[in-house]
Amino acid sequence: SPSPMHQHILVKLIVALSAYVDRHRLGVILPDVDLLFVEGTFLRPDLLFVPDAGRTGIASRGVHSTPELVVEILSPSSGSIDRVKKSRRYADFGVPEYWVVDPEERAVWVWRFSQGSNDAERVEGRLSWRPADALEPLVLETEVLFRPM
Repeated sequence: SPSPMHQHILVKLIVALSAYVDRHRLGVILPDVDLLFVEGTFLRPDLLFVPDAGRTGIASRGVHSTPELVVEILSPSSGSIDRVKKSRRYADFGVPEYWVVDPEERAVWVWRFSQGSNDAERVEGRLSWRPADALEPLVLETEVLFRPM
């Protein structure tokens, strides 16, 4: 099961991302739901953002449409899986942006597949995210995510 710190970071992300997405009427933030690639193949990220255009892909069993953002929070056992295997799968599925939040390194690894790159950028300090339909970006201070409980 997730650690208290994992859940603490998840709540902070849900609050920040949901407030931004709701304020700009962009779509919906969903934690801990199945992302269904094809029948029988799925991943369950910690958090994802489905834009308004993809809402029809939200079903009782999970999300069938491609999210615009997927977020995973590392646990000690999931590091290489989240950074290597899952990043490839999300890229193949057409996810434009993928974040891996690393509580131990106090950093966020960001893949921006929509910009044609398969390389991750290590972000400390300011993390900026701008969904396709947004006029202005959301800027998160990563230090806020990693503050002790």
